[in-house]
Amino acid sequence: MKLTDLRGILQYIPRFRDKVFVVSIDGAIVTDENFANILLDVAVLRSLNIRVVLVHGASAQIQLLAEQQNVIPSDLDGSGTTDAATLQLALTASNRLTHEILEGLATNDLRAANTNAITAYPLGILQGVDHLFTGKVERVDVELLQILLDKGVIPVISPIGFDGDGRSYRLNSDSVAVAVAEALKAAKILFLTTEDGLVFRGKVIRQMIVGDLDALLAAHKGDFPVHLLSKAIHAAAACRNGVPRVHILNGCVDEGLLAEVFSNEGIGTLVYANEYQQIRRALKKDVRSILRLTKDSVASEELMKRTRAGIEKQLNDYYLFEIDKNTVGCVALHSYPEYGKGELACLYVSPSHENQGIGRKLIQFIENKARELGLQELIVLSTQAFTYFQSKAGFVEGSSEDLPPARREKYEQSGRKSKILLKRLTK
Repeated sequence: MKLTDLRGILQYIPRFRDKVFVVSIDGAIVTDENFANILLDVAVLRSLNIRVVLVHGASAQIQLLAEQQNVIPSDLDGSGTTDAATLQLALTASNRLTHEILEGLATNDLRAANTNAITAYPLGILQGVDHLFTGKVERVDVELLQILLDKGVIPVISPIGFDGDGRSYRLNSDSVAVAVAEALKAAKILFLTTEDGLVFRGKVIRQMIVGDLDALLAAHKGDFPVHLLSKAIHAAAACRNGVPRVHILNGCVDEGLLAEVFSNEGIGTLVYANEYQQIRRALKKDVRSILRLTKDSVASEELMKRTRAGIEKQLNDYYLFEIDKNTVGCVALHSYPEYGKGELACLYVSPSHENQGIGRKLIQFIENKARELGLQELIVLSTQAFTYFQSKAGFVEGSSEDLPPARREKYEQSGRKSKILLKRLTK
């Protein structure tokens, strides 16, 4: 993403203004050379009136301290058993990291505060194993965090919680981020890791609806890398419990945080709640988006050239596929009811969202819409994508004789010599 493209950024600002983003940073990222750039990105978010809460982990630092002190830690990420020695390592590592973060924020002229906003209680005995000083989030002090956010102060939260008697417990930082996001009704959680996203069977998942992620976790949990399993589990939990979007991205990538937030395709993995996608009828204000979206495809003669006036004249025929309220695909259904036929036209998906099933969803939508209108057959005219319609959507080749007379005349005048494809619609 080009950060100089202000138009690309400005479209998001009205939606994100005064929203809460929880940025959860793995300990390894805090000591990475790119961390200074992450703090600059946080400063940009704050300048746009986005409220930011920082949560950090400490696994990498606990491991390093353990090696320096010749101690074998009983647990690194706050999900296993934490003995007394490991708790001391966690306290030391967390305090150092919190100080580094506060120092970095001060360098960027950002006010911040370390908080004791997390009340915890012992995880207890699970399957016969006493988890000792490993804790679980019991309560988030929402009032304290809101006061800080209202004053323009960034809360910094470590993976340490306290009970009512002042005892400390080691927490999983992913669970802390989710608890904070749920309590503050955050718009996003952004997990910054050393990976390019959520990896499954060796490949990065670019985006996934929470139901699909739940299914993968239920049936194929072992196919996630061990060090990313916590991210997968907590991303799904967050979406189920009211956080609309969870991002998992590489915190070592320069400008990665802003690219993930302010571009449609992002750089990492997006896990989203069900309301994230929708197909809707185009409005007059969308004509410009349709022309811009399809411009390259028209130039390559994949799509027929359409004018603004032409689209406006048939505007009720057009539908848009939106992701996060941004148009990434379009399609049209031109109806010829007297012949029981409809033309599926102007099917296009942004290159950044290809191979994600969006084209097929748009075709299915048009098929259903045609059935609702009582049409018996769909027609497609294509110069370059005809094999896709044949192999993926069940269309077969026809001829100009299959076109309604008015459409046949237009077809012959165009000189494009498109292939004509047909599909009978069954109930």
